[in-house]
Amino acid sequence: MTATVSSALARLRASTAYVTKQFFRLAHSGFALLGLALAFVLLTLSIRPEIYSVGEQLLGNWLLSRKAEASGIEADASGVSRATAADPRQLPKSQAAVADWISRKYRVAPEPISALVAEAWQVGRQTGLDPTLILAIMATESSFNPFAQSQVGAQGLMQVMTRVHHDKYDNFGGRFAAFDPVSNLRVGVRVLQECITRAGSLEGGLKYYVGAANLADDGGYASKVLGEHERLKQVAVGRKVPVTQTNLLVAQPRPAAPAPALQSSLPAPLLPPLEPLRDDGVEKVALAGD
Repeated sequence: MTATVSSALARLRASTAYVTKQFFRLAHSGFALLGLALAFVLLTLSIRPEIYSVGEQLLGNWLLSRKAEASGIEADASGVSRATAADPRQLPKSQAAVADWISRKYRVAPEPISALVAEAWQVGRQTGLDPTLILAIMATESSFNPFAQSQVGAQGLMQVMTRVHHDKYDNFGGRFAAFDPVSNLRVGVRVLQECITRAGSLEGGLKYYVGAANLADDGGYASKVLGEHERLKQVAVGRKVPVTQTNLLVAQPRPAAPAPALQSSLPAPLLPPLEPLRDDGVEKVALAGD
C-alpha cells in the first residue's frame, strides 16, 4: 500500500514538472511572438507614418468618447481648429510687444490677440496699410470684442455694416462670417481701403468709415483712431507706452445722419481685398511703417 502511494506521488510530481515546463516553453514562445509582432508594428509605422496618424486619431476619439460618456457632454476634437489663437512666443519681437500691450490694455487673452496681430501684419503687407492702423480701428470700434454690435447694426471687430457689405462676406461663406474675427478683419480692411480712396486721405477715409462724411464733425473718431495708432506704432518699435483704460469705445453707434453713397453704392471691385499694391509712383496713404 505504501509503495502504491509513493508511486502515485512520483507520477504526480513528474506530471506537474512536465506541465510546468511546457507552460514556460509556451509562454517564452508567446513573448517571442509578441516581441516580433511589436517590432513589425513599429517598423510599419516608421515606413507609413500616415497609419500612425490614423491610429492616433482613432485612439484620441475613443478617449474623448469615454470622457464624454463620463461627463455627459459631447466632445469635439476639432474644436481647436475653430479657435482664433496663436502662441505669443512664436511672434516676431515687434508683433509680440504689440500683442502684449493690447492684451494688458483691453484685458483680453494674449493668444487670440496674437492671432489678430499676426493677421493684421499679413494683411497690412498685402494692402499697404499700416498694421497698427488696422489694430487701432479694431481697438476703437469694438475693444477687440468679435461679437460686438452697435445700435445701427455694425458688427464684429471692425464694426462693418453687414447688411450693407454682405456681398463682401460671400468669399467667407456668408454674412455670419462677420463674427469670425479674421473674416471681419479682412472685410473691414477692404471697406477702409475704399473709404481712403474715396476721401483721398487717411483722415477723410476714417470719417467715411465711421459714416460721418456728410457731417461737419465725426465726434472725435478720427483723432481717437490716430491717437491709438500712434501709441501702437511706438509699442511696435520697442518704446515704453503706458497702459491706460481711457477713451475706449465699445460698439459705438454711428452718427445719426445717413452715410454718403459710399456705404450703399460703392463698386465692390474698387480695390480688391488682400492684393499687393503696385508701386506706380502714386502716393499711398497709411503705408506700413514696420
